Amino acid sequence: MHYLVTGTAGFIGFHLARRLLADGHDVTGVDGMTSYYDVELKRRRHAMLKEHSRFHAHEFMLEDMESLTQVVDQAEPDVMVHLAAQAGVRYSIENPRAYVDSNLIGTFNVIEQARRCRVGHLMLASTSSVYGANSVMPFGEGHCTDHPLTLYAATKKATEGMAHSYAHLWSIPTTAFRFFTVYGPWGRPDMALFRFTENALKGRPIDVYNHGQMRRDFTYVDDLVEAIVRLAKVPPQHDEKSAGGSPAAPYRVVNIGNSEPVNLLSFIEAIEKATGRKAIRNYMGMQPGDVPATWADTSALEAITGFRPNTPVSVGVAQFVDWYRSYHQV
Repeated sequence: MHYLVTGTAGFIGFHLARRLLADGHDVTGVDGMTSYYDVELKRRRHAMLKEHSRFHAHEFMLEDMESLTQVVDQAEPDVMVHLAAQAGVRYSIENPRAYVDSNLIGTFNVIEQARRCRVGHLMLASTSSVYGANSVMPFGEGHCTDHPLTLYAATKKATEGMAHSYAHLWSIPTTAFRFFTVYGPWGRPDMALFRFTENALKGRPIDVYNHGQMRRDFTYVDDLVEAIVRLAKVPPQHDEKSAGGSPAAPYRVVNIGNSEPVNLLSFIEAIEKATGRKAIRNYMGMQPGDVPATWADTSALEAITGFRPNTPVSVGVAQFVDWYRSYHQV
């Protein structure tokens, strides 16, 4: 099959593209190479993918509809996986325009291309952040997502709505997956695991928000990729019966998480064990837009695919630290 994947120089897109290539698929990758974080890291990821003859790389912003149209016409994809986005909960407070341009306009262009080429399955990334002020846990796909706490979450909620409307109007089989705190090798430098590991190894303090009273449903990236690969094979039907299904379109929302929230202090202890260094902890208050806990109900994912992520944090963190030491030669 031929997959078109956006964000292939990004953390998750890189891992997904590498898995699809290993499985024998053709992959057309699109990435804007923005400077939100180290572009060299993105280029290293893309360089590894380019070693495969079945990987076709393109660099442009998804707001560029003309370039996107040309790539889609050339690729004629069977499946489109839209992962590219302006990421980061906190950065959306500093630079909201980037989220409107990338997450709304860019995503609209991808959805419009899916309609135009009559793709067999459109898949797009959402986030656990859409649950916002909802305090009922574990988070289920049918729970209220009407109260986002950041613009990042609001744009992701909007993309779910846009995708549903197109699925209804044009009968495009569409799956939106809500990610829960994904981590692992080749991760983003702005994420807690990367920063904590870097600072622990360099003897610098780490900022521990809400005085460590936080819980996250940490999801190892290989588990996430396995879930996406399995979901790709079972596009939703009209009147989808899964927990996040729609009565009006071939559309579903699916949580992808580890179903086992971990206390932030336990997460830090796993980093300390993997690095062999005691972290210097700088305890701080809660940040604006943050939530004290996330916890995924993954029963829908398991019902659809027979798979449930289950990599322990101790294993995933150790894999990341090994990669970090190798990449930075420390």
